[in-house]
Amino acid sequence: MLSISSFRSVPRLSRALATQTTAHTRIPVRQWRREEIQAIYDSPLLDLVFRAATVHRQNHDPSKVQLCTLMNIKTGGCTEDCSYCSQSSRYKTATKASRLVDIEPVLEAARKAKENGSTRFCMGAAWRDLAGRKSGFERILEMVRQVRGMGMEVCTTLGMLTPDQARQLKEAGLTAYNHNLDTSREFYPSVITTRSYDDRLDTISAVRDAGISVCSGGILGLGESDKDRVGLIWEVSNLPEHPESFPVNALVPIPGTPLEKNDRVPYYTLIRTIATARIVLPQTIIRLAAGRNTLAESEQAMCFMAGANAVFTGEQMLTTPCSPWDEDKAMMERLGLEGMQSFEQPNVARKEGTRLEVASKQTLAGDAVL
Repeated sequence: MLSISSFRSVPRLSRALATQTTAHTRIPVRQWRREEIQAIYDSPLLDLVFRAATVHRQNHDPSKVQLCTLMNIKTGGCTEDCSYCSQSSRYKTATKASRLVDIEPVLEAARKAKENGSTRFCMGAAWRDLAGRKSGFERILEMVRQVRGMGMEVCTTLGMLTPDQARQLKEAGLTAYNHNLDTSREFYPSVITTRSYDDRLDTISAVRDAGISVCSGGILGLGESDKDRVGLIWEVSNLPEHPESFPVNALVPIPGTPLEKNDRVPYYTLIRTIATARIVLPQTIIRLAAGRNTLAESEQAMCFMAGANAVFTGEQMLTTPCSPWDEDKAMMERLGLEGMQSFEQPNVARKEGTRLEVASKQTLAGDAVL
């Protein structure tokens, strides 16, 4: 019979300082066949969770969870037709279009997030791309510089990027860029028609080539099948390198969108997806994202056991509710979890390269003066 001690006995990998490798050194990854991933996904649930928990402990500290806070810096008015999104200008929803916010409210929100234990601050703008938005992009670059100056990881999601835009974001200090594939290539046209799957992969390529960490995952509950969930994981597993972060979102049906009457994704589907992603993407952060606030604490605990090791916390997601900091910190204390530090994930730190080394030397010099 397996006991709790069976989990504890699994050896954890010793890890050298991530910045000892160059920022653009690519870590070899296993190329999975789609049928292999399907077999993992279809395996008996408790066996699947146990296997995922074992892989998790071999590659990560199981007591650590990254706390991330997300801010919508430009709401609504998007020209895309993503069927799940209340920010599309094509649908009549309660979400009202607004202009890009000023810099100071963003910095205030980032300071509050840091005070509450978040180590990654994410900013989202409802745009298809940055074409014709030169002044807005300059403002966002300044937001990135100043939030990065707080010692936080900085992530943005701004729609499609060109290689030059990705380079400018990297130079400003951007840690990660979120650009979800959403679902499998086959099911994707049922959800979105205004942007192709290859458009998304091109942006991910531009981000990766600029030396920015890739945050790319999907949404469960769009009407997809198990094969589509497997297809999503297969797609990201066969990128030139695994994404540093894989968000798993559970659809929150929003009135006025085409998917407003979709049923909520079954909990065990969520667990299977997280566990499969953990096995296939062993060094990736698996980010439990939208819809988490609907889960009981015991259900969230199983997600962490299955390999999830990051959450969004704070006052709001982009347009859906979020679990507040106080509740999350209390839950983590009960579960024996603690928050990650900024740049604690080796693959994220690797892409920061000399920037982290310089910041570390400046901190040590400051401490010496004091």
